[in-house]
Amino acid sequence: MAGAGRVASAVWRIAPELVLAVDEHLGAPVDSYVNGSQTWLTEDGPGGVTLEWRLHPVAAYRAPAGLSHYELWEQVVAQLSAGRDPGALGLGEEEPRPLASLWDGLEAFAPYDDVEPATLATAAGDTLERPPDASGLVDHDRVGDAWENSKGDVSLVALLLDELRT
Repeated sequence: MAGAGRVASAVWRIAPELVLAVDEHLGAPVDSYVNGSQTWLTEDGPGGVTLEWRLHPVAAYRAPAGLSHYELWEQVVAQLSAGRDPGALGLGEEEPRPLASLWDGLEAFAPYDDVEPATLATAAGDTLERPPDASGLVDHDRVGDAWENSKGDVSLVALLLDELRT
């Protein structure tokens, strides 16, 4: 991350339209994690800086049975693209699950450079063709520590939004 302290961040709450916009403009994630996170890296940030995009899992995330974390994004996008109800996605071997049981939202930030929050929000919003729900400075160390101390039982997006309100 760019130095110590607070980092510019843009946050979107989860919505089917957001997932489809991410798929359209960012493509498949560069990495998928067992904890439900999906990650993209792009080189089109302000001034050509690298942006990291993270789709954050819900608090107490539970992976769909019978579905690899590498398959999750593709399955969700395929179903949303086919017009499936986002409240009843057929994933793995489980009963249908809502999109909101997987991810809380998306965060974009510059992991290696300092960027002004308004500049980041504009650039990231332009990339997805939808403005973020919130933007500003966040303390990633504090947010990460709170999430790790709870063993994933708190929402990263809620923690980020709390940071952005202060």
